[in-house]
Amino acid sequence: MVRFGIIGFGNMGTAHAETLAKGRADGGALAAVCDIAPWRREKAAALYPDAAIFESAEELFAAKCVDAVIIAVPHYEHPPIAIKAFENNLHVLTEKPAGVYTKQVLEMNAAAKKTDRVFGIMYNQRTNPIYQKLRDMIQKGLLGELKRVQWTITDWYRPQSYHDSCTWRSTWKTEGGGALINQNPHQLDLWQWMFGMPDRILSQVSFGKYYDIEVEDDVTAFMQYESGLTGVYITSTGETPGTNRLEVACDMGRVVVEGGRLMFDRNEISEREFNRIFEGVFGNPDVWRCEIPVHGKNEQHAGILRNFVRAIEKGTPLLAPGEEGVFGLTISNAIHYSAWTGNWADVKNFPHDEFYDILNEKIKNSTVVKKVVQKTAETEGTY
Repeated sequence: MVRFGIIGFGNMGTAHAETLAKGRADGGALAAVCDIAPWRREKAAALYPDAAIFESAEELFAAKCVDAVIIAVPHYEHPPIAIKAFENNLHVLTEKPAGVYTKQVLEMNAAAKKTDRVFGIMYNQRTNPIYQKLRDMIQKGLLGELKRVQWTITDWYRPQSYHDSCTWRSTWKTEGGGALINQNPHQLDLWQWMFGMPDRILSQVSFGKYYDIEVEDDVTAFMQYESGLTGVYITSTGETPGTNRLEVACDMGRVVVEGGRLMFDRNEISEREFNRIFEGVFGNPDVWRCEIPVHGKNEQHAGILRNFVRAIEKGTPLLAPGEEGVFGLTISNAIHYSAWTGNWADVKNFPHDEFYDILNEKIKNSTVVKKVVQKTAETEGTY
């Protein structure tokens, strides 16, 4: 059995503990939990009496009682704790996002490269058969050349009470951002996983448009690729009912992912071939409307955990390698950078140091004061 220690016993930490304790990780076992909040340690001890309980990651590392750790703490702490875990010869599975800024994530990746330990990230949306199928269709060339991608994902509605529920939420200093860093890391990862990294990004971002917060709650980003592909990414936490629609225009027609279905309006021949041979004034290739069959189970977090255990035990390739966490974060940072500077963000040659300097100024000049914070200890962030 691979012995896991969970660092951070908040919402995600408790979910991962349950997965391990109930044997859903196929070879992974819950061996330890650590959290800086006393009441969380008490809760963990009551739920899992056979697990060792620690106050800090350092104590957990020193105990030498685990083979791997799951990092489920606030975003800024993911890279430094991962680096310490590698130094203690532990396998690491970190929650998303990989970090808040690319500079610290690149440092984490460098530390991982120095070890032979398995490094994964909890990009559980990569287990979704719909996105796996779309990625496979793209890689096999079934769509021809991609022309335009648009993803509108605004079904993240959060009321002001959500932002006020924890002191660490929705500030530059403690969360490191808003909708992009909290709600959207999975989709930004899926974007690059399916379509590749854009070359440059221009964005329009609103900060505190709908809520009394200092971070972003409404985003529109325009992406350009050297291939000629363009993309538009729209997200918001201030719309209800929201939308989740991914549309891909390509030579072979149009693919839409919406409502749990993968639809392909497929041209009988590619648009480029039709354009070459057609001699009339008006015309279009015939179109076949197809619902693409999608098979398999969306295993979500448990699927990533099982894959991670197999990688440790058998060398199975990771579905979500930890080093790839920097890609979606680079897109997120580039959207912020473009909004802050009013210029295009060069994604291929992203200014990691300059972004970090601007972020530090945001932290330094933070002025938002939480008006309403729940009085119970349970609302405070973990670790």
